[in-house]
Amino acid sequence: MKFTLRWLREHLDTNADTKTIAGTLTRLGLEVENLHDPAAALRSFTVAQVLSAEPHPNADKLRVCTVDVGGEVLQVVCGAPNARAGMKGVFARTGSTIPGTGLHLKPAKIRGVESNGMLCSMREMGLSDEHEGIIDLPADAPIGKPFAEVLGLDDPVFEIKLTPNRQDCLGVRGIARDLAAAGLGTLKPLDAKAVPGGFKSPIGVRLDFTPQTASACPLFVGRHIRNVKNAPSPRWLQDRLRAIGLRPISTLVDITNLVTFDLDRPLHVFDADKVRGGIQARLARPGEKLHALDGKDYALDGEICVIADESGPLGLGGVMGGEASGVSETTRNVFIEAALFDPMRTAATGRRLGIQSDARYRFERGVDPAFVRPGMEVATRLVLELCGGEPSEVVVAGAEPDWRRSIQLRPSRVRDLGGLDLAEREQVRILEALGFAVKSDDDVLRVQVPSWRSDIHGEADLVEEVTRVYGYDAIPAVPLPRRPVVAKPAIDVGQRRVRAARRALAGRGLYEAVTPSFVSRAHAELFGGGADALVLSNPMSSDLDTMRPCILPSLIVAVGRNVAHGMNDVALFEVGPQYAGDRPGDQAAVAAGIRRGQSGPRHWSARPRDVDAFDAKGDAIGLLMALGFAVESAQLSDASPPWYHPGRSGVLRLGPKTLLAAFGELHPRVLAAMDVKGPLVGFEVYLDAMPIPKAKGTRARPPLAVSDLPSVERDFAFLVERQVSAEQITRAAKSADKELITEVRVFDVYEGAGVPEGRKSVAFSIRLEPKDRTLTEAEIDAVADKVVAAVVKASGGALRS
Repeated sequence: MKFTLRWLREHLDTNADTKTIAGTLTRLGLEVENLHDPAAALRSFTVAQVLSAEPHPNADKLRVCTVDVGGEVLQVVCGAPNARAGMKGVFARTGSTIPGTGLHLKPAKIRGVESNGMLCSMREMGLSDEHEGIIDLPADAPIGKPFAEVLGLDDPVFEIKLTPNRQDCLGVRGIARDLAAAGLGTLKPLDAKAVPGGFKSPIGVRLDFTPQTASACPLFVGRHIRNVKNAPSPRWLQDRLRAIGLRPISTLVDITNLVTFDLDRPLHVFDADKVRGGIQARLARPGEKLHALDGKDYALDGEICVIADESGPLGLGGVMGGEASGVSETTRNVFIEAALFDPMRTAATGRRLGIQSDARYRFERGVDPAFVRPGMEVATRLVLELCGGEPSEVVVAGAEPDWRRSIQLRPSRVRDLGGLDLAEREQVRILEALGFAVKSDDDVLRVQVPSWRSDIHGEADLVEEVTRVYGYDAIPAVPLPRRPVVAKPAIDVGQRRVRAARRALAGRGLYEAVTPSFVSRAHAELFGGGADALVLSNPMSSDLDTMRPCILPSLIVAVGRNVAHGMNDVALFEVGPQYAGDRPGDQAAVAAGIRRGQSGPRHWSARPRDVDAFDAKGDAIGLLMALGFAVESAQLSDASPPWYHPGRSGVLRLGPKTLLAAFGELHPRVLAAMDVKGPLVGFEVYLDAMPIPKAKGTRARPPLAVSDLPSVERDFAFLVERQVSAEQITRAAKSADKELITEVRVFDVYEGAGVPEGRKSVAFSIRLEPKDRTLTEAEIDAVADKVVAAVVKASGGALRS
């Protein structure tokens, strides 16, 4: 929102300077983003008088002028046809940079004649496109004075940043009202008296809506004005619009822009001679189109509110008018529209058609519902003043919606919520200065909200208004009480696990990926999801319409993109949420990863191999160990989820119910459905399923326990049923003597000749490490007997001879 200082002073009686006003605006929450003084860039350009203008001796179209620049007379070569003795113009000294062209002036000789400085045109000063001659200033312009002051260009421009709830400050008057409430002046009265009509409007208006769509345009006010003259607008109006970045078009159009920015009241003017029959506000009909004022054609649908006549749509309600009924220099009769439009429908229309306009910006935030008729009267007065003409009686369709509401304010709440201990009379003064009507009733203030504050709905909003105007900087700084106890950690165990998991997986050579928590429903169904409760009602795209039941599909899609770009060896991980339902507790934190291609670096000394399920198992176990979990207490089984390859995957459990991790090669059927070339291996570690450690964590390393006594290794081979896992055997062997046996390692699994059908041979070694004595042969044999007995009992197998 932009405005100038002089514009503001038309509504606010104040002597405050620009710095004070800017500081007060920011303090009120109307943050000043920029304060531009156009006179600063034009300070070196002054008023000068041409004393003589003689023909150039060497050029027919040039003149040699002697110029009084204020205490000094200089010679200037000028090519303007209107340069003459006695005139006053704008002089640029040597060393100046011309704003309109960027030319840097230097002492020069033009066709052999010295020239010092330059007499400037409007285009060269960046004020307009006029370049027919140099600027011709009034005869009473003081010589030597900055010309910006003479032309009234020394008017600072404020640019403020508005939050969406402050729609009332989208007009200069609303800003002036806030400044007046803050004590920076007095709000001047607004002349919105009714202008009497001299005849009945030949154009009628009506609303054509059903009861369900009546909110699209609840009120439409119009007026016919005949015999107007639509010439270029006066200089003061053009300067005001240019100052805020608008291009002057014609007096009628410029008046609508002025009222929009001055009073936050968007208007539209139709060429009445181009309107066929009466005007109606209605919803567009299928197949209708509009050629808008921006020169584009728009296809309309039944959700768009249009202003139409008998021939079809004339404009988009609250967004933009149509070119067919627009005013021009030949316009003699006009019809002015002032209406209310539904904010939601206006915003939806603008988004659907891709139109940004000043009217849409205001209507979608809500305009003053009680200022429709007064806005029409202000516009009528301006048209009569600048364009002449004769106004008709006002025509009205619909009614002003009920905006009145009363809110109770307990004065003590300003202290409790806002931190300011203000007297009741000061609170009343602030609210009344903002336009609220306040009535004291015992210990409660009953506050009537003004029509222009659609953002005020509750007591807390009133507290905010009082606090904002009085000044947030006046709120005393109150230290928080010091508590004698030690504060609880700001990061809990789950948050620490997430961070530790990221570090651990990055340390294992995987790259972190950050993907959306949404996948396509087809992909979700491949991983046990896709329930209706997890389908998004307003997805960001059609292929991201469901909350993911598993992180793996997101990573698989990412791997597929990398492969499509020629990256065949990919290792990605993500630590994030996955969703089993839409109820509390259905979200889980999971660390998942995917590997594809070859494992290990490509080097002549190492033979590369393709990744397999054991790489995924190593990632899962390595992560669990990095998070402090005792992996030896977990049970391994092959009951993996259906998106893993059967026989090439497994799970780690803590007891029969708690699933800690799943890992393995991904099922080819899943990869084919996702159109990703495999094989891929992956893992999932369920961070929330890990038990919370009872002991407090420490960074101290445990003492190094190294025995000086010789260790002993013994090898064993057992015949077991094929379904018996190696983990069952190694766990049983370890349990035979937990003090002496420090390691159990499988080194061979064999099926084939010499082994009965349906059985396999599993060979493993154990390491015995004594701590206090050298083991005797008898003690070693005793431990070996315990190992054999434990494995036979656990597996049902037999020791191979």
